[in-house]
Amino acid sequence: MENFSTDAIPSLSGTTAIVTGANSGLGLQTALVLAAKGARVELACRDRQRGEAAQARIRTETGNRDVHLRQLDLASLESVRRFAADQEEPVDLLINNAGVMATPHRTTADGFELQLGVNHLGHFALTGLLLPALRQAPAARVVTVSSLAHRGGRIDFEDLAAQRRYRPWSRYNQSKLANLLFTFELNRRFQAHGETLLAVAAHPGFTNTNLTSGMNHPATLDILGSFFRLLGQAGALGALPTLYAATAPEVRGGEFYGPGGPGQLRGRPVLVTPAPQALDPDTARRLWDVSTELTGVRFPGLD
Repeated sequence: MENFSTDAIPSLSGTTAIVTGANSGLGLQTALVLAAKGARVELACRDRQRGEAAQARIRTETGNRDVHLRQLDLASLESVRRFAADQEEPVDLLINNAGVMATPHRTTADGFELQLGVNHLGHFALTGLLLPALRQAPAARVVTVSSLAHRGGRIDFEDLAAQRRYRPWSRYNQSKLANLLFTFELNRRFQAHGETLLAVAAHPGFTNTNLTSGMNHPATLDILGSFFRLLGQAGALGALPTLYAATAPEVRGGEFYGPGGPGQLRGRPVLVTPAPQALDPDTARRLWDVSTELTGVRFPGLD
């Protein structure tokens, strides 16, 4: 595992993968590799212009024409529902990758705090609505991208909308913890109901991407951008834990993969241990129930 590279990924011909946030960063790198291995790749992107540029690049670099742009705004449940309703193919891989980080206090179209709304609730709803398409595939996987930042997270059930207090980084940490709680609870439900689907999580370590672009603090953005460029590993390496979780035959549901170097900051993917709060089943069940209530999305056969 520690020597994993994209060369180890078998042919994905005949499979369909959906990658959210596939127009840049880790999502683009993930989509490039999946397309190079022959998968049908659906690029779930909010910005059509950037999505078209990513689609053209992937088709050119991989020679795979079966790469399709589909518009998806995770900050809008209407957009999520429309995307899922238009899904015609069975889905073998759902890569819940898109995210925002440490943004100013904003809300989604449905009134959710933006970071929780995009990073967790949008993907929660998307996964539930795509469950019929996932079940049509012989052995589908749901891979959700978290972050080392989950270690500093806690779920503020008393103020999920951040109306009392908003601290950008603590809300980012919360959303990344929510990604793990959702993954582990989803996999528990898959197992309890005899499903063949797997729910797996990954994190990229310290990777140079454009995730900081949502900030509107110029000084902080300049410092962080320089720090990431100087010390962060390349996006192609940062995508390896996600690709391993999505394709390696030895992966089991409920596992979490990240870089194997010191501090999990960089390196080849290995099985990693999440922070203790991510393993609390009571918190996970409560978050599931709250997410269901907020989004109105249920998971048929898993509730």
